[in-house]
Amino acid sequence: MSAVTTPATAAAPFDEAKMNAFVGKMVGEVGATLTGALVVIGDRLGLYRALAQYGPLTSDELAGKTETHERYVREWLANQAASGYLEYDPSTQKFTLPPEHQPVLADESSPVLLCGLYQIAQTLFADEPAITQAFKSGRGYGWHEHDARLFPATERFFRPGYNAHLVPEWIPALDGVEAKLRAGASVADVGCGLGTSTIVMAQAFPSSRFVGYDYHAESIAAARRAAEKAGVGDRVRFEVASAQSFPGGPYDFIACFDCVHDMGDPVGAATHMREALAPDGTFMMVEPFANDKLEDNLNPVGRVFYAASTILCTPASLSQEPGVGLGAQAGEARMRAIFTEAGFTRFRRATETPFNLVFEARP
Repeated sequence: MSAVTTPATAAAPFDEAKMNAFVGKMVGEVGATLTGALVVIGDRLGLYRALAQYGPLTSDELAGKTETHERYVREWLANQAASGYLEYDPSTQKFTLPPEHQPVLADESSPVLLCGLYQIAQTLFADEPAITQAFKSGRGYGWHEHDARLFPATERFFRPGYNAHLVPEWIPALDGVEAKLRAGASVADVGCGLGTSTIVMAQAFPSSRFVGYDYHAESIAAARRAAEKAGVGDRVRFEVASAQSFPGGPYDFIACFDCVHDMGDPVGAATHMREALAPDGTFMMVEPFANDKLEDNLNPVGRVFYAASTILCTPASLSQEPGVGLGAQAGEARMRAIFTEAGFTRFRRATETPFNLVFEARP
């Protein structure tokens, strides 16, 4: 009997055209990666904002508007035009930030402002050596261990979405919560970070009282400063505490924004939050958008979240006992199972955006 060559042992045909296409893709990827640093520079120096404000400008004109050096600005503009971020008119030698690009790069009030995401990406490279070692050892890497630039960058990325969606869309999607907040409720924001979500709610619902909890002391200190600056320090306080042990209650409303998947013991945290809720209280959880199956997340949004999850979210969970390691693409089914195990009797998807899933749970 002759031997049969199986697919496992047969040499796969080499498709040179496929290789060349992949080389082209990777050149584009490297270009995007290197350009990311220039996006941070353009944001920090106000180059995008000047282009949005004044319209088409030459390198001399942009340098003059922003008090920067023309030779640097000229090279920056060339990269941005080559990237397709700006448009270039050879006849006038002027560069334009198209109106459609301005919400992404130059408008602080825009829900699609992405400059903060580039700032986050900057810190991932700084933390790469430590995460490479964690790949070998299996140890976690806590949120507090990351490059300190990560914390304001994360706040910058999430702030536009919270400003755009939290009060007008997410809270109204919950059953009866908006009315409670307007009448006056006791609210806990668990895993509050720099306090932006807490402050947004406090500004919208002056009759309610809010407390934000986070285990990261430096973030809590920054949140306290932000509350005073926003003029809500009289009814908002921030305390250092973990999701499994924060004090107080019963709370009418408890919220977690983009942090449950980072927790080492999400069932323990959810159990504690259920116990801290009033009998008729509501828990809201905002999580990164994710489908339940891996193959359904193989898209641009999933790509971003899996990258962040590899360096930020999964290591954060693995640094805490028992280290469940949900990751940023946990999906609805896994979250439902966690909150059911924690004793919640009702769990539903209240609403969503292209970047977020918003869940409501009741005791």
